[in-house]
Amino acid sequence: MPLNELLAVCLLVAVCLGMLSGFPVAFTLAGVSIAFAAVGSTLGQFDFALYSAIPSRYFGVMTNEVLVAVPLFVFMGFMLERSKISQDLLITMGQCFGARRGGIGISVMVVGMLLAASTGIVGATVVTMGVLSLPTMLKAGYDKKLAVGTICASGTLGQIIPPSIALVILADSLSGIYTESQLAKGNYIVEPFSALDLFAGALIPGLLLVGLYILWLVVVATLRPDSCPAYYDSDMGRREVYLQVAKALVPPCVLILAVLGSILAGVATPTEAASFGGVGAMTLALIRRQLTLNIVKAVALSTVRVSCMVFAILLGASIFSLTFRGLGGDDLVKEFLTGLPGGFLTAMLIVMMLVFLLGFVLDFIEIIFIVVPIVAPALFHSDISPVWLGIMLAINLQTSFMTPPFGWALFYMRGVAPKSVATLDIYKGVAPFIGIQLVVLVIVWIFPTLSTWLPKVLLG
Repeated sequence: MPLNELLAVCLLVAVCLGMLSGFPVAFTLAGVSIAFAAVGSTLGQFDFALYSAIPSRYFGVMTNEVLVAVPLFVFMGFMLERSKISQDLLITMGQCFGARRGGIGISVMVVGMLLAASTGIVGATVVTMGVLSLPTMLKAGYDKKLAVGTICASGTLGQIIPPSIALVILADSLSGIYTESQLAKGNYIVEPFSALDLFAGALIPGLLLVGLYILWLVVVATLRPDSCPAYYDSDMGRREVYLQVAKALVPPCVLILAVLGSILAGVATPTEAASFGGVGAMTLALIRRQLTLNIVKAVALSTVRVSCMVFAILLGASIFSLTFRGLGGDDLVKEFLTGLPGGFLTAMLIVMMLVFLLGFVLDFIEIIFIVVPIVAPALFHSDISPVWLGIMLAINLQTSFMTPPFGWALFYMRGVAPKSVATLDIYKGVAPFIGIQLVVLVIVWIFPTLSTWLPKVLLG
């Protein structure tokens, strides 16, 4: 192996080890990359002139209108979480489905889907649902593993059901790579690809995932009725229950239709819809008398923290990608993946396995900014749809929230679950839902039109 390619491999290993050590990801990416660039320059294997592209890359990030949607969607999510919409939804849905075996689990999944389409903040959703529904599920006699697994799975739906922050970041990462790959193949008429395409492409797979989750709960309720008994704790009549459900459902559904509908209809860009969603979330909080100065301050601080983390990692990843490319790492990966026996199918299988395994130790943002720019150019060497590849990666990345030991949903659940629920119970509880996610991944692989049909219909 040439010396420059050996340095590229060592750079990748060193970055992974640095992140596993617990050092901040953004500084690990930038610091380790600069160190390897210095070593490579000393050995005559790296040209520091490549770093002259860093200012233009940073300026491109600051002027990228699509990325502005990230803090706006984050703000919208935290504001909706503070407005206690999820609390009303859980209570009313529990009254609707609670009289059936597995009914509370089904209501948790339905509420998770609605929150995913309106907030998309995994931490807020898992914590809220854990605090509100886990005590009720345990009191009703639910199996501990099934209860925590259901809540974790419903909380991670925000990563695949649009509008999703993960889809925005993934689309921004893939769009430039796709354009470069098409130009490299001599195709100078490149079809536009954006977050809007991924939003439309993710809708059917996301609903399919929710449907399989609910089907699993129905199967468990049928085969093991003692694990999820019926529980109905309300003296209200049916008519009053339906009125309460309608009252709780209308506000988030209107906001979902306004935000997601305007995006898919082409009326507004994701950024414009996100800004409207932020205003809409504040309006709902005001109507519910939950909009105070302290709440606005808390939401703003949470938004700044999450947004700073995302953009700091993005800036650090820019230095890493330049260094990795300067050492010839991208050519090495491309030659490896395109030279495998079996061609694209083998390469795609290896990439999917790599992303899944990295999800055990890395966050989805880190995988998007580090792994996707490395492997996507080689995959685009084949004639594949960027929408299909984006949805495949998004479904795969969703598993990273529930795969131990570093799945964020597991940490959030551990923080709100009582001591009677062991950590091993949480790990066992999410296992069936991870399996369902992988089943959906295989289904979308076999039937790619599930992800590409709706974008063609809506966007031409």
